[in-house]
Amino acid sequence: MRVFVETARTGSVSTAAELCHLSQPAATQAVASIEANFGTALLIRNRQRSTLTSCGIHVEYRTKAALKHLRDGARNALREAGHKAVRRQTFELAVTASQLRNLIAIANTGSFTMAARSLGLSQPTVHRTARNLEAVAGLPFFIARPSGVHLTAAADAFMRGAKLAQSELRQAVEDISRETGKERGTFVLGSLPLARTAIVPKALHAMVSTVEGFQVRVVEGRYAELLRSLREGDIDCLIGALRDPIPADDIEQELLFQDALAIVAHPRHPLVDQRMVTLGDTVKFPWIAPPKETPAGQYLFDTLQIDKRAQSPVRVVSSSMAVLRGVLAEGPYVSIVSQHQINLDEALGTIAVLDVPLSGHVRDIGLTYRRDWTPTETQSLCIEYLRDFSKLVR
Repeated sequence: MRVFVETARTGSVSTAAELCHLSQPAATQAVASIEANFGTALLIRNRQRSTLTSCGIHVEYRTKAALKHLRDGARNALREAGHKAVRRQTFELAVTASQLRNLIAIANTGSFTMAARSLGLSQPTVHRTARNLEAVAGLPFFIARPSGVHLTAAADAFMRGAKLAQSELRQAVEDISRETGKERGTFVLGSLPLARTAIVPKALHAMVSTVEGFQVRVVEGRYAELLRSLREGDIDCLIGALRDPIPADDIEQELLFQDALAIVAHPRHPLVDQRMVTLGDTVKFPWIAPPKETPAGQYLFDTLQIDKRAQSPVRVVSSSMAVLRGVLAEGPYVSIVSQHQINLDEALGTIAVLDVPLSGHVRDIGLTYRRDWTPTETQSLCIEYLRDFSKLVR
């Protein structure tokens, strides 16, 4: 990748070879190898100067971004290691692709054996490659414990850079597929409960109806898990309730619309037909509450301070809409949830909103993505659909 970037910058494989401390045949082979990996010509060669093809322009941009992620990852690893670092030079210049693949596989599986299985290699090969990576970096990366292999803070920092670099190269493949008229690729969307009800399904249908050969993968989970996956490049974008303050300096949040919370129950609940119900009225009944770390949970526990009462009415804690529907149908339970999230349930008559006056219960809903993320054209189209359908709920 470095040879390709220097060749694109200088227009000369010979100059790139000198800058990367390689022989000219080795540099020529490196350029041919990256073209073979992407399955298309990236450079137009002539006597005076090598220039980029249209596909080469995409690959140069993504490759430079990938190398920057590796460089930042190495710097962060050295910072995390502190005095434990044996060497201080930019060790990412010496790592190999196989070492990066091994690091990511070990991080994903937490085991040398499972990593070997996922890579189709032997366990001794993976173990040896991992230790060679430690030697190259001059840092302790792996800690073997009875529960599996744990990454040190330094390894975790470098692994994040490696995964982000991998994500950039994956997007380069998708850029090329669009450029050559063979659209393929993916958009990985992390979805919090609120957006699953209407916005995401409508955007998915629009994408399927508009673009062939492109796949949208929806990943559901709790915010902390989705945020980590987003920051590591496993997820491209996250839709749901925004956080204040913003939880990390390498992400951005984009407001789509604002949504209000509502206190709800089953239509058969005794409080459904009453007007001006107070919170005190609701705590006479058992509650199914969202987790404290969710925005609805924060409002319930921090603002309404439901857990500060002499006897907490919270008997069940869950963020699952399926569990919420089921529990409300079983008895006189009460809960708090996004108004938008239950629009369909309310229309179908399966959940009713209680007449409980609330204040300060409006939440910001939007997109979260990495600050330095550049979506492909098709990924940008998917984001536009999310924006468009979000306008319908304002």
